[in-house]
Amino acid sequence: METPSKRVEIIPAKRRAMILERLRRDGAASILELSEAIGASASTIRRDLEQLTEGGYLERTHGGALFVPPLQATFEHEPSLNAQLQHRQKRAIGALAALRINPRESVIFDTGSTVLEAVRAAAERQIPLTAVTNSIEAASLCAACPTWRVIVPGGTVRQGSQMMVGEPGSSFFGTIHADLCLVGAYAITGRILTDASLEVAALKRAMIRSARRSILLIDSTKFRAPSFSAFCDISAISEVITDDGADEEQLAALRVLNVKVTVAHLGANGE
Repeated sequence: METPSKRVEIIPAKRRAMILERLRRDGAASILELSEAIGASASTIRRDLEQLTEGGYLERTHGGALFVPPLQATFEHEPSLNAQLQHRQKRAIGALAALRINPRESVIFDTGSTVLEAVRAAAERQIPLTAVTNSIEAASLCAACPTWRVIVPGGTVRQGSQMMVGEPGSSFFGTIHADLCLVGAYAITGRILTDASLEVAALKRAMIRSARRSILLIDSTKFRAPSFSAFCDISAISEVITDDGADEEQLAALRVLNVKVTVAHLGANGE
């Protein structure tokens, strides 16, 4: 007698990210299609769809859901879900970014899931450097590197995240001169970089100003309508690293502005 196959349990954030990725690709899907593709029960998928709809990610249809890109300027992804979205792309971008770091440099690591992948990749290189970050999660990873000096500027932990904003961190960045800043953005629109939060945008602005060169790490979904608060013009960025899902016309427009653009290519196995 054959033993019934068991479904592999997937953490909720990863499962919901898989749903969003599938709907982004196909536009719409039924509960049955999502259940079969992801390996979760129909009731679990139904609950996930309800939560994603309440969060503003989707629009429910009869028996399924429709992907609706959030257009609200102040819309922010839930942090644990955002970390799972475009994860392979973010990891590839982070690996390239880590190669831009030279031994004994001082590096500002912005918050965000793509920059966090750069921290992980840089830690594997085990080169000496000074790391400055307002991310509690990034600081913890940095602290595990015996050759790294880690500086946390301080501030108030933003609700629902592992990010510190405000004082004394904001003022601190006005007192240092770092070699490199690895920064993310909620959106890039033409030549303007934006974030959904005023306080986060202000901190990113301070980070970029305090570094000799800044590299923007963004996955291809970040080429979209502007978010609420602008924090810099693309002229302040030395290089943009993105993935091969980005539209070539958008990348060409950046190159016309004399911005170096590097594309992380995912192989057939997604690496």
